[in-house]
Amino acid sequence: MAVFMSFCLLLLFLNQSLALDNGLGLTPQMGWNSWNHFHCNVSQDLIKATAKAMIDKGLDKHGYQYVNIDNCWAASSRASDGSIRSDPVTFPDMKGLIDYVHSLGLKFGLYSDAGTKTCADHQPGSLGHETQDANTYAQWGVDYLKYDNCNSGGSKPEVRYPVMRDALNKTGRPIFFSMCEWGVDNPATWASRVGNSWRTTGDIKDNWKSMISRADQNAGLWSYAGPGGWNDPDMLK
Repeated sequence: MAVFMSFCLLLLFLNQSLALDNGLGLTPQMGWNSWNHFHCNVSQDLIKATAKAMIDKGLDKHGYQYVNIDNCWAASSRASDGSIRSDPVTFPDMKGLIDYVHSLGLKFGLYSDAGTKTCADHQPGSLGHETQDANTYAQWGVDYLKYDNCNSGGSKPEVRYPVMRDALNKTGRPIFFSMCEWGVDNPATWASRVGNSWRTTGDIKDNWKSMISRADQNAGLWSYAGPGGWNDPDMLK
């Protein structure tokens, strides 16, 4: 399994500042994400089986609580009212899937993008639809949002990411906000006011050189992290 217990557990120390005040992220996030192994080859049945495997293998007892679908879960276009939709073939019942994951005692995460399209480039991003999408995620029961940084039209992350933060907060549902802006514009210095975690590097690769380089790049950032907000050197593979 491609667990994403971020290097935070090894690299980061507590400091006195708090991040986004939604009550989440008091410790670094732990769970499973679909991207590194499955990429776009995901389905409702696969996610159900993965969630059950996490319970069967006892990962939940070690703190792994999130089951996160990365890119490629959404339909290629929005509904007529502009709302985001899950792919009707691969994810015919997103609310039912989320309810199933919750029934196992786990939490559920989804992926979106702070641009017009996701990084797969064939599904809608949330730029301009932040409030509508946040409300949909809250209605479905989403617990975690990974928010990517493709197709932004050149707008800075510091401008786009707070819009989704505010939209999530207004739903009244605590949703862990994972900012995946690849370390653009030194997020460690400003993102604690916006998200529960912020990517500090580009994508990791499955070799020791890549892993060690992520540790090196984060070595000087420990003072920016603490309960509520964490540096994120990407997922373990």
